Amino acid sequence: SPQAILAAQRRGEDVETSKKWAAGQNKQHFITKNTAKLDRETEELHHDRVSLEVGKVIQQGRQSKGLTQKDLATKINEKPQVIADYESGRAIPNNQVMGKIERAIGLKLRGKDIGKPLETGPKGK
Repeated sequence: SPQAILAAQRRGEDVETSKKWAAGQNKQHFITKNTAKLDRETEELHHDRVSLEVGKVIQQGRQSKGLTQKDLATKINEKPQVIADYESGRAIPNNQVMGKIERAIGLKLRGKDIGKPLETGPKGK
């Protein structure tokens, strides 16, 4: 402690102190030598986005039902920005959201027959 150091100095004793680097600070993030390597990895490993084809199908299905992006978002309990991101192809596909949109507009958005009418059959139990 600082008091103990001062007391030892008054008595004439040799005192050696060393300050620890970043001691007493909440430094959880520090720069490593591998930052360039990490930057390259994040550019190479990116998430798949919704294709523009799916975005156009969502937009056409929504317009055919006479819905705005906000109306569709309200109908499926999502934010309007989510619909905008899906239509523009910026969104990372989420199967739950895709299923809600499919049911709301009545068109398939997943699989090989994208844009075809959604088949509404009896649900299995």
